[in-house]
Amino acid sequence: MTAVLELELGAPRVLVVWCPDWPVVATSADLGADGGTEGGAERPVAVLESGRVLACSAAARAAGVRRGQRLRLAQRLCPELEPRDRDEEAETRRFEPVIAAVEAFTPRVEVLRPGMCAIPVKGPSRYFGGEDALAAQVHEAVAAALEGGPGAPSGRIGVAGGLFAAVLAARAGALVPAGRTAGFLAPYPVAALGDEPLAELLVRLGVHTVGAFAGLSGQAVSDRFGPVGTAAHRRARGLRSRPLMPRPEGPDLGVEQLFDPPEPLAEPLVFVARSLAERLHTRLGSAGLTCHRVAVEVTCADGRTAARLWRHEDGLGASALAERVRWQLHAWQSAGTFADGSVAPADSAEPGGFTALRLVPDGLVPDQGRQLALWGQAVAEDRVERAAARVQAVLGHAGLCRAEPVGGRGPAEQLVRVPWGEAYERPAPAPWPGRLPEPSPHVVPRTPAPVTVQDAAGRPVTVSGRAEVSAPPDRLTLHGRGLAVTGWTGPWPAVEYWWDPARRRRRARFQVVLADGRALLLTVEGGHWSVEAAYD
Repeated sequence: MTAVLELELGAPRVLVVWCPDWPVVATSADLGADGGTEGGAERPVAVLESGRVLACSAAARAAGVRRGQRLRLAQRLCPELEPRDRDEEAETRRFEPVIAAVEAFTPRVEVLRPGMCAIPVKGPSRYFGGEDALAAQVHEAVAAALEGGPGAPSGRIGVAGGLFAAVLAARAGALVPAGRTAGFLAPYPVAALGDEPLAELLVRLGVHTVGAFAGLSGQAVSDRFGPVGTAAHRRARGLRSRPLMPRPEGPDLGVEQLFDPPEPLAEPLVFVARSLAERLHTRLGSAGLTCHRVAVEVTCADGRTAARLWRHEDGLGASALAERVRWQLHAWQSAGTFADGSVAPADSAEPGGFTALRLVPDGLVPDQGRQLALWGQAVAEDRVERAAARVQAVLGHAGLCRAEPVGGRGPAEQLVRVPWGEAYERPAPAPWPGRLPEPSPHVVPRTPAPVTVQDAAGRPVTVSGRAEVSAPPDRLTLHGRGLAVTGWTGPWPAVEYWWDPARRRRRARFQVVLADGRALLLTVEGGHWSVEAAYD
């Protein structure tokens, strides 16, 4: 009885709505798919993030494609796979009707990510006939919001004690009875707890399931794994990650920007949101707090207000929070919340506009802090971060990128652009037959420059299918200027996409040294030569 009472008090009941493969559904909708293959339901489609599969359609899964795979492996398993880049703004815009449908049951809707949201059960269940009736009505409302959408997407409902268990319940389409959350979680592997280093350590110690981990002594877990292990242990037992603790009344930590006269367009608010996010994090840092939820609120000149609650378990940085404000504003506009790009109704004689933008932190917890460097490097890095954040606010989220190494054969294929502030998981090193040997070139033009390469007799130099050179390169013409070749090496042949006749590429690379001292990387493909890169 005590355990059940602790469960009910420690983990409030939560209902989660999950739309499977939402990145695929959203991108397919924006591409204007039609017919019986809409949304990628019948076509093998994969949405990529940082070169890895983020989500894929049922047809792609049937061919062996899985979340987290590198694109090349996924294409090897499914040659007809259609890769698409992730568009989080489109995902948010497409998910807005679903949130509006769930909002009819309670205004307390938390957006976990586009495609998944959660609501508390306790209040709404009293008005809608209990948990089962509430879940059935929410499912019906979500189905109506998605009706006629690409690929006929569907939503799954899960109810359990606590958000962590409710998310797993939604994936399983289960309504876990009150007091049974710990038993529902018990068969899951420890990797489901969401902490990869902890899961790996538990497996090495012989603890393979959530139930086995939950059976350990809380004091022993705290002594061995610290606060992170304690939070995971509480989730495994169906409790809150942290016990309820009363917090004294403190100052309002929300930040607000007023607009006088009202701002008629939503786009300028995106730039304001970045500075507000930085002010919010400064306030939270001064109070020694961090938050897992942030409410985005806007007030309109005609008195209307709109608000949306965004959750992120690891905390939202200034860049991520500003980006979510942008997604939300555009989603409201596309849903008709703001007519014609402004907040004024289309038939209103009054000039419309935004009068206020407010960010309110919720789910406050003590900030664990971070270890600073001894000689001030952290302070310098903070200044760089702030400067980069200001530049990114002007250029947009994808306007400021950093280069990260990836696999590939050519110099332009060995780096990927990652937006500043986003995490990136470097792929494990793997052999790349035909990859260019060291040293790597220093200059890679956006568009390869065409050249002609001739032998000593003035005939074009060719490369056969067996990678045999017709004659040594003697002279090349670049931008109308003829230059003698004093040294060369190669070829390095590469045959790519050999399994797909429409995408197959057969090319070879050469390194050449010219009479003026320059060193170039040349590529020949289909009998045409081009300068792919230059050496410093």
